[in-house]
Amino acid sequence: MTKTSQLIMSKASKKSTTLFKEKRVQRIFSETFKRSKVKELEQGLLTVRELSKLYSVSVSAVYKWIYKYSVHYKKGTVQVVQMESEQSKTQELLVRIKDLEAALGRKQLSIEYLEHVLCLASSELKIDLKKSFDIKSSHATTKTIKAEDIK
Repeated sequence: MTKTSQLIMSKASKKSTTLFKEKRVQRIFSETFKRSKVKELEQGLLTVRELSKLYSVSVSAVYKWIYKYSVHYKKGTVQVVQMESEQSKTQELLVRIKDLEAALGRKQLSIEYLEHVLCLASSELKIDLKKSFDIKSSHATTKTIKAEDIK
């Protein structure tokens, strides 16, 4: 036999074995097994990829276990990683916001007090002190007087 005929024969035998695939057996893992494996993942004993290869489970299935049974990792949670300088800056800004909100509250109380005093003074004096005065410039007509008109 020549090498090409041997190659063709080996390819044909591989094709014939792939025509009849083995039926995959459905496996069901218990809840305690899943919880223990998630605990191992959290402790850093295994990685997701290692667990998936070890038990022939898809990576997405392992992540489903993590989202379901993990205390720390829940779907939709975001973990923010920042430097200490950013954290202190954030704390300073939060304190600044708190101080500004307090100052704004004090100013609002002061405004409300003054408006109340103005209202009481208006009722005592029976004058509307709240009305705004609009000073308009008077357009006086200037008439030129001729010397002839004076006589």
